[in-house]
Amino acid sequence: MKFKGQNNEYIEIVNVNKSNANILNESKQSELCMIWFKTDNNKINIDAIDYVFNTNDIISLTEFHTVRVDNLIEATLIKWNRSFYCVVDHDSEVGCKGILYYGASTVPIIKLDEKHIDVLTTLFKMLYIEMESRDNLQLEMLQMMLKRLLILCTRIYKDQNIGSKLRTQSIDTIREYNYLVEQHFKTKHTVKEYAALLFKSPKTLSNLFKKYGDTTPQQFIQNRLMLEARRLLTYTERPISEIGFELGFSDIQAFSRFFSKQEGHSPQKFRNREIMPTK
Repeated sequence: MKFKGQNNEYIEIVNVNKSNANILNESKQSELCMIWFKTDNNKINIDAIDYVFNTNDIISLTEFHTVRVDNLIEATLIKWNRSFYCVVDHDSEVGCKGILYYGASTVPIIKLDEKHIDVLTTLFKMLYIEMESRDNLQLEMLQMMLKRLLILCTRIYKDQNIGSKLRTQSIDTIREYNYLVEQHFKTKHTVKEYAALLFKSPKTLSNLFKKYGDTTPQQFIQNRLMLEARRLLTYTERPISEIGFELGFSDIQAFSRFFSKQEGHSPQKFRNREIMPTK
């Protein structure tokens, strides 16, 4: 079921199973999506990492993720383009930038409980109904419902991964840090550089991340670099030296040392591996 506006803005909801699972491999430019799994044991490789998603798991993906479906039994996919709703431009409305989208070196995973399931089931029913409407308010109504979905999922993710450890202002600082790393990780490799962009001290950021979880601000940068390195080594045939240069390393030796320290073996061995890393 799909809505398409006069300016090529669109939102689409698809019930996905084995017969049409290839739709997850067809992400278009400026497209975001959310996948709600309805059964256990859905096996999907995302950016060279194997994941198993179970009933009532929800994940968020962008156009930059590379997806290979190994076994998808049943899921609901909702996807939209930037023209329909840009989560960056409207971050003050939904607050998901740097959490659900554009700011994670791993795939954000939400696990729904019964209360969440009831609310989101009702919301999706309303979306289906509105998809069939044909009046001049349809676009605004669909945007409003998508905003509601994003707000709910962001709240759930925060509750499950951040809880009450941090104040809203502190969470917003971390979100902005995450987003800045997503924008600049190829050229800025130190916490000091991002601290300057945020008008914070590196120590302040370190203290915030210590309250937030186990990852330090420097590790977050390194994780994002490794994600991109794995993507390029797995899905392209570009020379390793060229990949290292794109990621901001001065020479192949510097890139190899960094990669080997993080991964446990060299970029060449990673590229030649037979078994994908698992999650």
